[in-house]
Order: sequence, then C-alpha cells, then structure tokens
Amino acid sequence: MRRHKIAAIPADGIGPEVIDAGLEVLQALSARASDIAFDVTAFDWGTDYYKRHGEMMPKDGLHQLKPFDAIFFGAVGAPDVPDQITLWGLRLAICQGFDQYANVRPTRILPGISSPLRGQGPGDLDWVIVRENSEGEYAGQGGRTHRGMPEEVATEVAIFTRVGITRIFRYAFRMAQSRPRKLLTVVTKSNAQKHGMVLWDEIAAEVAQEFPNVTWDKMLVDAMTARMTLQPESLDTIVATNLHADILSDLAAALAGSLGVAPTANIDPERRFPSMFEPIHGSAFDITGKGIANPVATFLTACQMLDHLGEGDAAARLMKAIEEVCAAGVMTPDVGGTATTREVTDAVIGAIRSSNL
Repeated sequence: MRRHKIAAIPADGIGPEVIDAGLEVLQALSARASDIAFDVTAFDWGTDYYKRHGEMMPKDGLHQLKPFDAIFFGAVGAPDVPDQITLWGLRLAICQGFDQYANVRPTRILPGISSPLRGQGPGDLDWVIVRENSEGEYAGQGGRTHRGMPEEVATEVAIFTRVGITRIFRYAFRMAQSRPRKLLTVVTKSNAQKHGMVLWDEIAAEVAQEFPNVTWDKMLVDAMTARMTLQPESLDTIVATNLHADILSDLAAALAGSLGVAPTANIDPERRFPSMFEPIHGSAFDITGKGIANPVATFLTACQMLDHLGEGDAAARLMKAIEEVCAAGVMTPDVGGTATTREVTDAVIGAIRSSNL
C-alpha cells in the first residue's frame, strides 16, 4: 500500500465545494486501485480564518505543511477583504515560501465541451503553459510614499534574476522535450522592457543550446494573444513570466471552454518542499453555495497531483473518467450543461468504479 499525505486547504468561495468533490474522487480512485491510499488533513485557513485571527494562516503554517507530500488548494479571496491581503497572506505565501517556482497550466478542449474557437475541437488545442512563479512582476518589491497627497508615488519592481530565469527555461525546455511535438514558444516583451526582458531573451537562447532536439520560437506577449486565437495549432509548450503567463493562461482556459476546466500545479521541481495543486477559477463568490461550481478543473488538478506523486495509472484512470463524463454531456452551466456539482462528481466516481484500466 502506497500512502500519500495530502494537506487540503479549501479556503474561500467555491473552494470548499470543489475540494470536497476532489477528495471524494481521490477516495474512489483509492478504492478502485486498492494499492494506494490518501491520508488527508484539512486546514481551515482562508478569509474566515483571517477575520477571526487577523492572518490568513498561522505564523507556523509553512512548518505545518512541510511534512506533506502535496497540497490540494481550493481558492482564495472574498469581496470584503482586499485581494492583496488574501493572496499574499495565503497562496503566494505558500508558493514563495516553498519555492514552487514552476507553475504548470495544461490546456485541452475536452470531449463534449465547445470552444469559442471556430472549427476547433478535442485534439486540436493541446497546450502546456509554464509560468515563472517566484519572481518577475509578482516579486512583491516596491512601495508607496506620500500616501493621500498629490505627489503620491507607488512603485512595483519586477525582479528578473539569472538563476530564476535559467531554472524556469530549463524546466520549460524539458517539458517541451517530453512532449511529442518538442516545440516551445518563449513569450517576451523585450521591445519595450529593455532590461529584465532582454535578459529573459538572452538566457532563453543560452538554455536552448542544451536542448538541440527542441524547436523554439519567440513571441511578444501582445502578438501571442493573436496567435493563440488565430493559429492555436501552431503552439504546444509555452513559457512566460509571472504576469504574462497569468494572463495568457486565463485566455487559454477561455479558449478551451471555461475557467471551470482549467487546472494548475505549483511545482518545486527539486522536491525540497510539497508542491501545491489548485484549480485556477478563483473563489467565484457569485455562485458560491448554489451547487453549480464546475469540479472538472479540480479533477484535472488532481490528475496533475497524482502524476507528481508517481501515480500515473490513477491519473490516467481519472482522466479517462473525466473525458467520458464530459462526452456524455454531464456538465455544469459554465460549459453549457445543466448538471450540478454533485451530479458531475457522482458521474465521475461512477466512471472510475466501472473503469477497466
């Protein structure tokens, strides 16, 4: 029996709804396989915790999380607490504290889900966006002076280091190398950002020499949005800075049909710390408690987590179940269906139980 210690942080909004669904699916996989088990510990950190304690998680939160094999994260954010408090107090505190420098966001059009791209269906769009997750535009450097005065100044300093850039390019090139097309697109904005982004471009060319079997090209971020919508078949693996990949991956999710089917993984490739897996749809307070949150992004996120844990067979079984359920039309309203979160979850669990993988 292989046992995996999972820290579950449902947090805010629809986070508890989709993480509960994801944990049910993991237990169904455990029952189906009989040789894997998940020991789950739930943490009640988030906005409600902040309102009670004045912090999003305890001061020793990272110490509490470090012994786990993986973190299963829901969503963070609430309408009545400033976003910079919720994000920096929990999600980014974990990502930066555990140096989860590779944010990996796969994008596929699933069977049964319609893409807004004309003539594109399952198999036509299959991307992996690799986002630098530790520095860049989200380094947290800067400040404000002369608050409230006419001469008030706010600075936001983007940090680009040779170490940070080199390691994310090596990760992205290895990712591209592992995929059939062996194709990588480097996203930049070096025509306007003449320091950090020029260093980004230079290091891309240096690292590319280590991967002669990977074909790579370079796109300015604004032109990249047009290429994603007009020539999606020309893309495979994509690497971009913290800000650029954050924006592009939301566009990618929309092109695949919905943010509700978009997973992500925050990876420490050196495995010094637990990596964190989360759907990217956010807390979605407008549908919280209505029972219609799409759990598919969480299930796809669980596939990433299972692969990271070395459970490739379980990941494949779950992916097959997701595809079968979506193809059968059991989908939530965000992707054109009428099913509830409960109905989609039950259908995926049923597909896992009947799987012949």
